[in-house]
Amino acid sequence: MFELSLGLIVGLVILAFFCEYFDSTLGMGYGTTLTPLLLIMGYSPLQIVPVVLISELFSGLLAGFLHHREGNVDLKPKTLNFLAINQRLGELGHIEAFKQDIPKHLKVALLLTLCSVVGTVLAVFLAVHLPKFWIKLYIGILVLAMGIVILVCLNKNFDFSWKKIIGLGLLASFNKGISGGGYGPVVTSGQILSGIEGKSAVGITSLAEGLTCAVGITCYLLLSQNTLDLQLTPFIMAGAILSVPFSAKSVKIINEKKLKLSIAVLTIVLGTFTIINTLH
Repeated sequence: MFELSLGLIVGLVILAFFCEYFDSTLGMGYGTTLTPLLLIMGYSPLQIVPVVLISELFSGLLAGFLHHREGNVDLKPKTLNFLAINQRLGELGHIEAFKQDIPKHLKVALLLTLCSVVGTVLAVFLAVHLPKFWIKLYIGILVLAMGIVILVCLNKNFDFSWKKIIGLGLLASFNKGISGGGYGPVVTSGQILSGIEGKSAVGITSLAEGLTCAVGITCYLLLSQNTLDLQLTPFIMAGAILSVPFSAKSVKIINEKKLKLSIAVLTIVLGTFTIINTLH
């Protein structure tokens, strides 16, 4: 266990602030950048990943709410009154009511969350049983690959597909459960490539990622053979949550392509450095 000095605590808060700012602004970059940075600082995967999941559980849900409030995404069901919901279900049936009353953005977020149960449970099981070397190596390769994928896909467009969303959810939640990162680059870029507007994709990813983190931390608590080391949690969480209101405002005015390019370059550098550091 590391001794946390005041300087280190302030550094962790600032680091989490900027990592979450990029994540909530672009829908990617929090765990993908924060996990390898903390690995480089000397922390082990099991000291990092559960803390990242806990902090992003709260910051992700808050980001989803604020993105909706700012009009970046539509996550509000048309029918909120419980009596009205029951009446609608009786009139239309569950499937038809779901189709009509739940906006597309919320449907995507809920589908991604359902996929997270499968992907995250498998990832956490492997994370608590595999040697640290292989987890760190996978994280490095994953981060490097995500940076390359973002660069390659910057100017490409594909048709929307629910099957693609399911595949994205399974892969992204596995990445999140085992590394704390790799969710946003897969899900946000995948949605954009599937025809969803960039701003909406960011809001959807924030909500789905927060819910996925809830699944992930529950799995760690149930499957971990040792007591989790959560000493970093309050400082990482504080920095992450403080950044979210700024992110929701920034999405309206920011040059998405330039920031996405910056994230891609940063993830490639971090992934490469993590692989080299692990192999040595």
